[in-house]
Amino acid sequence: MVINHITGVLLAGGKSRRMGNDKRSILLSGETLFNRALGVLKTIFQEVIVVLGEGDFPIEATHIKVVHDIIPNRAAAGGLYTGLFYAKNPRIFVVACDMPFLNPEVIRFMASLADEGDIHLAQLAHGPQTMHGIYSKRCLPVIEKMVKEEKLRLQELIRHPSLQVQMIPESDIMPYDPDLLSFMNLNSPADLELAKKIKSPSP
Repeated sequence: MVINHITGVLLAGGKSRRMGNDKRSILLSGETLFNRALGVLKTIFQEVIVVLGEGDFPIEATHIKVVHDIIPNRAAAGGLYTGLFYAKNPRIFVVACDMPFLNPEVIRFMASLADEGDIHLAQLAHGPQTMHGIYSKRCLPVIEKMVKEEKLRLQELIRHPSLQVQMIPESDIMPYDPDLLSFMNLNSPADLELAKKIKSPSP
């Protein structure tokens, strides 16, 4: 079933300093990281938005809204703000395009919990997963203020007293994704080599 009350947002800014080249175009199992992530979102959400940084990036998919950062050079905070701003729905599910093993079952499970509240994130042993989560439009003024104050870490957002945050325990995620591959992101050539050794989970 397609989710029509939450918008899927893919952050694809394009800056990949640690990787050394544009992560969006990196191939894994014959498919670019960008297309892998976009393909998952398209199967789940009726509305999908791709947020780019500066410049353009070739996108072959149809029925996808492509926008550029409203507030440029503000990393994930700027991309999250832009996705929330353009979404037709009151909430978005956001991921970065360097996450090669997105699991539709995990995303649908998280979406099923998001009837109330402003932020829904997985709380893993090593911390909250801010780039694989659900955010409401009530976050917009908070993010705008953060950006103006040069506070770009999303941990600042999830600690804001005006927002209702639900942390989903790792134990609740594991029945859908026992190895927690959904939350793996590729920041370096070493990460990419590790990903090449992992068999992609079946959707």
